[in-house]
Amino acid sequence: MSILVVGSVAFDSVETPFGKAEDVLGGSATYFSTSASYFTDVSLVAVVGEDFPDEHVTLLTDRKVDVSGLTKVPGETFRWKGRYDYDLNQAHTLETHLNVFSDFEPEIPEDHRDNDFLFLANIDPELQLKVLDQVTGARFTACDTMNFWIESKIEKVKEVFSRVDLVVINEGEAREFAGEASLVKAAKKVLALGPRIIIIKRGEYGAIMFTETTVFSAPAYPLEEIFDPTGAGDTFAGGMMGLVASTGDISEANIRRAIVLGSTMASFNVEAFSLDRLKDLKTEEINDRYGEFKRLTHFEGL
Repeated sequence: MSILVVGSVAFDSVETPFGKAEDVLGGSATYFSTSASYFTDVSLVAVVGEDFPDEHVTLLTDRKVDVSGLTKVPGETFRWKGRYDYDLNQAHTLETHLNVFSDFEPEIPEDHRDNDFLFLANIDPELQLKVLDQVTGARFTACDTMNFWIESKIEKVKEVFSRVDLVVINEGEAREFAGEASLVKAAKKVLALGPRIIIIKRGEYGAIMFTETTVFSAPAYPLEEIFDPTGAGDTFAGGMMGLVASTGDISEANIRRAIVLGSTMASFNVEAFSLDRLKDLKTEEINDRYGEFKRLTHFEGL
């Protein structure tokens, strides 16, 4: 089964304590689709400017990502510049230039409107709602958001949450959205709006999944070296949704497995800048690290 992702394709300039990269390929839809492509078919809808090089499109098509919904328009591509200090869970935004992304009006191609799985990456919630109006037959829908939309368009964010099956959000955003310090209380407030599941990303501390009756917690994979956490959350979501779509299994048990696979993919992503580590992974690498993850979290009962 295939996934449709709607989000951003961008140029990133990133500095961490371990190096820097200028005008490299980034964007929520880019990381998501690259990660998910290892497991299932992915179609991407986004907008870029006339300055977007063909080599970046080729990177996506080499991963068998359907880019027929990637529109190139006059102007410059969305750019983000950020810095991370030693607390790699916290990005400090230095510059944001929306450029052509400021006028993005996602029009979903007719042949993508019947995708079984839909992921609304981090974009304006009003645009997310427009996509939901166009893709009415999806079997499973999920979304991400960020603090900017929570602070400026919280009612629209709530409406999006009420119309999807799964909300993916980081812990700071969950607390801000709910006005609660406790992630348990924050999760309950999100679930009360209508989604079946919420997954709270906690960076180097892993992720927690809440349903109305259950909780599942998975750690992050322990790494010796981390170069760039940019896109890790989108990579996590891509791996997770990729497994769910590839199996067609939306049960809680399978989503638990998918969370671990998503964390596995995110662990590769942070080992290099941009998509340098993610773009050429081998199946054996993914399987080996997933197996290590399983051993890491296994214990015998009393």
